[in-house]
Amino acid sequence: MLKLHHGGATGDAPPGSSFVTANEEQIRGLLERAERAGTSGQREQAAQWLAQARAIAPDHPLVLNSVGLTALHDGDAASARRSFEQAIAREGRNAAIWLNLATACRRLGQRDDEMNALNRALTLEPRYTLALLQKASLLELLDKPREAAKVCRAALATIPRGSTLPESVRPAVRHAAEVARNDDAALTGFIESQLAELRAQHDGDPQDRFDHCLDLLTGRRKLYRCQPTFMYFPHLPAYEFYPREQFPWLEELEQSTDEIRGEFQRVFAEDAGGLVPYISYPAHAPLDQWRELNQSRRWSAFFLWREGAVVSEHVERCPRTAALLERMPMAKVADHAPTAFFSILDAKTRIPPHTGVTNTRLIVHLPLIVPAGCRFRVGSETRDWRTGEAWVFDDTIEHEAWNDSDASRAVLIFDVWNPYLSAAERALVAAATKAYGAWYRDEPGRPGSL
Repeated sequence: MLKLHHGGATGDAPPGSSFVTANEEQIRGLLERAERAGTSGQREQAAQWLAQARAIAPDHPLVLNSVGLTALHDGDAASARRSFEQAIAREGRNAAIWLNLATACRRLGQRDDEMNALNRALTLEPRYTLALLQKASLLELLDKPREAAKVCRAALATIPRGSTLPESVRPAVRHAAEVARNDDAALTGFIESQLAELRAQHDGDPQDRFDHCLDLLTGRRKLYRCQPTFMYFPHLPAYEFYPREQFPWLEELEQSTDEIRGEFQRVFAEDAGGLVPYISYPAHAPLDQWRELNQSRRWSAFFLWREGAVVSEHVERCPRTAALLERMPMAKVADHAPTAFFSILDAKTRIPPHTGVTNTRLIVHLPLIVPAGCRFRVGSETRDWRTGEAWVFDDTIEHEAWNDSDASRAVLIFDVWNPYLSAAERALVAAATKAYGAWYRDEPGRPGSL
């Protein structure tokens, strides 16, 4: 059972409440003190505060609600129900009192009345988490597991990501998550049984996009969308990892792994000063997830191209890598792209979830040195890096990386044009991005501006 609710005893009256007394503030103060005393185990003191409130306004809905809660605590569910019904008769728009009535009905074994009370609470507050959790529990008791699972999902959807739940609610939330997972698994099995013959008929056709669709439908994957921090180009596919066949040049890149790794190892050993923190913001910047890695060598980079400019002294140290990159369809935007670099992630370091600047370009990874325990997630798909196995992904979809090993991980990273952009679209994107930068860079009165 969930923690009972005091129906606004310590807060404002429900919106539109018509039941207000001349002693409203005094009554609420007494009920608040009674609630605090009861929570801390001071039952006698709580009873005294409640008695004072009853003496002033015995028919006040919040007083009646508190009387009902006391009766429930004492095991008298029938008296509690009467008190809650009296409170509702005076103020029927308080969802918490309807939930308390449902709890009293649960203890009395009155399932139909409990469902009615829960539905009344949810009519008032459709996203009332506690009412949804109790309704799901009731549906389980009524042997309706599939309906219960639907309500469990609705309850879980009302809980903000990362929120800290009261200890009294956590078991119910964990149970709701388990009910939803079990239903997802059962649903998946049922759907797959219905698809088996059809899948066999189309065994030679690609089914990976449908598999992703089915995973989303049955809860095995979460839906992620492009969320660029700068430019969003509409009507482009939102692949997490793009199909390899769209990039025939990946084979040449992978075949050059040994040469590229050799050049990286040389500069890593001889030119540690050329490594800079990949995350580098001013101390006053709103960093959010980057605070831990800002100005840190735990995630460092050796740049070959940086924001569209060749880093000459670095390219000279890595001529074979540079020549290979020149043959790649790197995105070229004045003062912005391409960027190509060796990415070094220290042992026991995590790159937090984040998104990139634009879906007009994609990101290529060629793993060079990958100890066991290095993983990479884009959206709902997580992969292990494997030395010499490249991939292309859309970094405007939330992604993150881990190095749980005891050694550094090294990857060659560079950006390429999204293959779904036409030549005209690429030119327009490049020009618009350049103009956007110039607008802020060349503001009148700024040093160096016209």
